[in-house]
Amino acid sequence: MLTATDITVSYSGRAVVRGVNLRLESGRLVALLGANGAGKTSLLKTLNGSIEPQSGGVEVDDRPLTGYSRREIAQRIAVVAQENETRFPVTVLDYVLGGRYAHGEAFGWETEKDLRISQECLRLCDLDGFENRFMNELSGGERQRVVLARAIATEAGILLLDEPTANLDLAHQAMMFRLVRERCGGCGASAVVITHDPNLASEFADEILLMKDGAIVASGAPRDVLTRENLKTVFGVETVLDTNPTTGKVRVTTVF
Repeated sequence: MLTATDITVSYSGRAVVRGVNLRLESGRLVALLGANGAGKTSLLKTLNGSIEPQSGGVEVDDRPLTGYSRREIAQRIAVVAQENETRFPVTVLDYVLGGRYAHGEAFGWETEKDLRISQECLRLCDLDGFENRFMNELSGGERQRVVLARAIATEAGILLLDEPTANLDLAHQAMMFRLVRERCGGCGASAVVITHDPNLASEFADEILLMKDGAIVASGAPRDVLTRENLKTVFGVETVLDTNPTTGKVRVTTVF
């Protein structure tokens, strides 16, 4: 379980995250929505210890995050960052195997277990046959799926994903959310996912947090949070809401 209490983050004296509280329990998928510059990425970086908050704190399993080594954090928290640099000549399999490093087994010393897990993660991310291709030869969407495969290969119980559907086509967007949803439901993992798509959040998230100007302005179940008033406040657009006839989840359409 990950808990963030009264998190405030500032750059050059300007608060970009203000008094945020978050509780991520096992099996839960939380979607983080907000306009560009709302503070979502800064919050996510704080949750994995990349940024130190000016006030407040983060705990994992009732222990302060600051009390863990970077290796221990990597064993517990996997990150798919928005600005991943993956344009370099390493094979896809070697890159995914790097996710096993926190267990002290990869980078030239991989075991059969490491290989099995890495290859299974590639399969789950629709990357069969990509093992020997080079990262710098892939499309943006293919690289994004490899990054997700690496994160899953860590077997970390907490996934922090910053716009993981960027560059993905419609089919692979749904695949990504479904895969994360299944890991939360079947493996007891938990996830925080930044997305700009309220409909994906509605379909797959247990809880949605809406951010504006660094603060949480609404939180709760998707149907309670995705209201015309909230979406107008956060995104400044008019919307029409109805129900997806297949899944019964709330559906958002922007009015142009």
